[in-house]
Amino acid sequence: MTRKSQVAVIGLGNIGAAIVTNLTKGKRSVIVADRTIEKANQLSQRLGSLVQPATIADAIKQADIVVLAIYFDPIKEFFKTYATELQGKIIVDPSNPIAPDENGGFKKIIGVDESAGQILSTLLPYEAKLAKALGTLGAESLASASFQTPEKAVEFYATDDSSINNKIEELIRDNGFEPLRIGGLNQSIRLEVFGDLHQFGALGKTVTLAEAKNIINNI
Repeated sequence: MTRKSQVAVIGLGNIGAAIVTNLTKGKRSVIVADRTIEKANQLSQRLGSLVQPATIADAIKQADIVVLAIYFDPIKEFFKTYATELQGKIIVDPSNPIAPDENGGFKKIIGVDESAGQILSTLLPYEAKLAKALGTLGAESLASASFQTPEKAVEFYATDDSSINNKIEELIRDNGFEPLRIGGLNQSIRLEVFGDLHQFGALGKTVTLAEAKNIINNI
């Protein structure tokens, strides 16, 4: 039996905690880290032995796949701070380049035609591979729609490196969703808030694989 890639989730806010919880439901071990080890320890105590707390540097070193469940702007600095540890790693980016607006909603903090995925792809540490994934649903849906029956909900993903497709799809399935690759990172904008394949964009809801393929085929 092929060994599954070791996953680390960095950032244990709403999205990060939902991803970790889903992975434990999928019987997948996961290393967790946050700015304070106490937060990682608390999540481990709540979810059990499949969750291993660590410092950020140690979590990255031990992992094959690093899920960065942190805000878009800090990721750019994160790449610099942990450039050595991130060399050659698979990095999963669920971030959205948004901030609160003046009307109680959200606005993009980058150009209208820019995406977090494409910007981050130009800043990657040496030989790291990037996938835009696990960010097309809000935290509430990421938790409530995981492992739904009879048909799983879809999580779209994009990457320029097809050699990591299997690992990303395995990660998404162990989160309780059906993976669907939509292309390279030039498609990232579609997977981010306001994009046509994001819950808080034109999609507006969770969809099954059949529904997702129908939507894509009719665009």
